[in-house]
Amino acid sequence: QVQLVESGGGLVQAGGSLRLSCVASGRIFSSSSMGWFRQAPGKEREFVGTISWSGQSTSYAGSVKGRFTISRDNNKNTVSLQMNSLRLEDTAVYSCAARTPYTGGSSNSNDYKYWGQGTQVTVSS
Repeated sequence: QVQLVESGGGLVQAGGSLRLSCVASGRIFSSSSMGWFRQAPGKEREFVGTISWSGQSTSYAGSVKGRFTISRDNNKNTVSLQMNSLRLEDTAVYSCAARTPYTGGSSNSNDYKYWGQGTQVTVSS
């Protein structure tokens, strides 16, 4: 079983930065690809990015590519999302998710087995 807890959300002005963290419990974290997703009010859940279990491969949604960066520290069971040049449209609840061990990253939320509760990010003008 894996439990995921996100932190780092908050209110930021457009153009600013935030860093989200997701801490995992459970021994499978270091072998699990991780993903970040977001959901804005009234909208479908949206893929943000993913990182392989080794940390060597990342992939991002076109809307955040070049602005967001995912990293992980397997020694600390943590995956992070650095968000720069934030825009109003980045406002959403951001959630991290874990796949079952030794499976690749995915943009499909149905491929993820474990989910955190989410953290709110609000970008103001």
